[in-house]
Formats: sequence, C-alpha cells, structure tokens
Amino acid sequence: MSARCGHDVVFDGTGTAYKRTIWLVIFLNAGMFVVEIWGGQMANSLALFADAMDFLADAATYGISMLVIGMPLIVRARTALFKGASLTLMGLFVLGSTFYNLFILDVPEFTTMGIIGLLALIANLASVAILYRFKDGDSNIRSVWLCSRNDAIGNILVMFAAGAVYYTNSALPDLIVAGLMSSLFLSSSYKIITQARAELKSGQAVNSACCTQEHDK
Repeated sequence: MSARCGHDVVFDGTGTAYKRTIWLVIFLNAGMFVVEIWGGQMANSLALFADAMDFLADAATYGISMLVIGMPLIVRARTALFKGASLTLMGLFVLGSTFYNLFILDVPEFTTMGIIGLLALIANLASVAILYRFKDGDSNIRSVWLCSRNDAIGNILVMFAAGAVYYTNSALPDLIVAGLMSSLFLSSSYKIITQARAELKSGQAVNSACCTQEHDK
C-alpha cells in the first residue's frame, strides 16, 4: 500500500468499477423498497416493513457514499458517522414498533411474506456477491458492505418468519424477526460509528502532522 505522512492509505472507493457497482446496487435496493413496502401492507407484516426500511436506508447510504468518494478522510468519516446515527435511529424505530405491535398486530399473510421475502433475498444475495470484493475499506466503504450483509441476513430471517407464521398461526414469529433485525441495525451502526470515530482521530492527526511538516520546511 502507498502511504501519506506515514499512514497507510485505505481503499476509499475511488475507481470506475466500484462506482458502477454502487449504482447497480442502488437500483436493486430502491426497487425492492417499493416491492416490500407494498408487500408489507398486503401481508400485514412488520418484518417485511422492517426489511423495506433497511432497503430504503441502504439506497440512501449508497447514494451518500457515492457523493463523498475521493473526498478527504475527515469528510468521509463524518459522513459515515451520520449514516451510523441514521441506522441507530432506524433500529430504535423498528424496535419500538415491535413492542408497540406486540399485542395488536394481526396474524400476517404468510404466502405474501414468503414470496416477497424470497424476491428480496435474491436481490440481496446478488448485491452481496457484487460487493464482496469491495467489503474492506474506510468506514464509508465498510458501511456499504455492512448494509448489504444486513439485508441478506434480514431476508433469511423473513423467510423463517413466514414459515413460522404458517405453522403457528401467530404474529409472534413476525415480531421476533423484526426485533432481531432492529438489533442487527444497532450492531452495524455501532461498528460504523466506532470505525468512523477512529478515522476522524487518525485524519486529524495526519492533517496536524502534515501541516507541521509543511511549516518546518
């Protein structure tokens, strides 16, 4: 790896191949958001709704990531902090909705849950496969990978929830999966925020060292 002021340079997304990949994943996520919002309403499923919100967050995250590619590390780290905070709010919202609906949600329609969940799983597995070679990088790049991974895990959980709803004739599996997905959002937001904060400190240190070197010349 090359280095600047004594620090290794981490992949920041610069390059045509990565940008083409992100645009493809943005379209996949935006399309599945629309499909899952409709499916969640039709199936009365909080798990599908939670997964749809994840698709929306991912499409927005990828769009923001595109905007800051190539910008200074501090800008990218601050952007990742914003995305981490947004993911935290989404996780708390889904968790709150889960508790709110615990006693009032009707039994979801498992057939629609299963079909929509399968379509979403296919879309997310495609996204994960496309992004896998770009999974390591700065906090901005890392947030893209974690969001895609979350989607794939979430869709697998939705499929399990649909089957459990069918066998139990209860809304409880749907609510449990929504709760698990909220915890996944919160876990990922913690990782993104932790890395972004470390990069902010590193970037500030690099800037300070470089400025000192320039001043000494």
